[in-house]
Amino acid sequence: MDIKAFADGVRENISRVIVGKDKEIKLLLTCVLAGGHVLMEDVPGTGKTVMAKSLAASIDCTFSRIQFTPDLLPGDVTGLSVFDMKQSEFVFKPGPVFTNVLLADEINRATPRTQSALLECMEEKQVTVDGVTRALPRPFLVIATQNPIETQGTFPLPEAQLDRFLMKLAIGRLSHTDAVKVLERFLSNNPLEELKSVCSAEDIVQARQACEACEVSEPVMSYIASVCENTHAAADVVLGVSPRGMLALMRACRALALIEGRSFVTPDDVKELAVPVLAHRLSMRGIYGRTDASRKAVREALEKTEVPTEEIKKAESL
Repeated sequence: MDIKAFADGVRENISRVIVGKDKEIKLLLTCVLAGGHVLMEDVPGTGKTVMAKSLAASIDCTFSRIQFTPDLLPGDVTGLSVFDMKQSEFVFKPGPVFTNVLLADEINRATPRTQSALLECMEEKQVTVDGVTRALPRPFLVIATQNPIETQGTFPLPEAQLDRFLMKLAIGRLSHTDAVKVLERFLSNNPLEELKSVCSAEDIVQARQACEACEVSEPVMSYIASVCENTHAAADVVLGVSPRGMLALMRACRALALIEGRSFVTPDDVKELAVPVLAHRLSMRGIYGRTDASRKAVREALEKTEVPTEEIKKAESL
């Protein structure tokens, strides 16, 4: 399977709707192929939900959306057992989490009890209700959104929940040129409604399996480990990257390498993905939720880590 051609097709399809965000689309697709989940944090109206829906529309798979609110219960997410009068027994009714792509819109508006309903789903890809464990469909991807500027009526995600997300992304502002293109594109119709799928759920599963064959040399593994270790010593960091975060960075690097058309990971892959994969996993001293501070800490760790070169040159020559 040609992962680069496959990824280019999906990226091009999403770009029919999303303008001027090629880097963010590439990172989103990297997360999909790495088997991780995405947290998209940005101000309202920047296109977080539209990008999630565009990705789902590009894949011929099932899609569910949950609008998280304070009165949402865990059973509304995972499903629950209801009594069937005809059968005289309890029957399990699956919740919206039984899908391939789940959009958790404004996830931080739900209570911690409801947020925790996603922990098992995101990590073990399964749901346990009434002592019975049920596997979720493959692939399973959670794309969560949250608004960083509103704090009233919200419940910040705890570290354990944040650590379940492979990446934390921000859409960012549009340039003037791209803003005009958006106006032109949405002038007469909504391109999202006309978007067709370009791959199947099985294609995603096969692409994920191909990522496992991507080579990671020992110097690059050492580089990844050193970057993660150095986050513990960065300024204002109380708790650095965990082993789960280190493994997540390696998985993401393998996916990015294949998307770029390579069969091996380079230190540049690590540098490109370190901030979106690691920053949200840091616990900062007295500044919870300050993404800019955690990003600065990851960049500081990158600067302190020596970059391997010789083994990479050998791999490129093979």
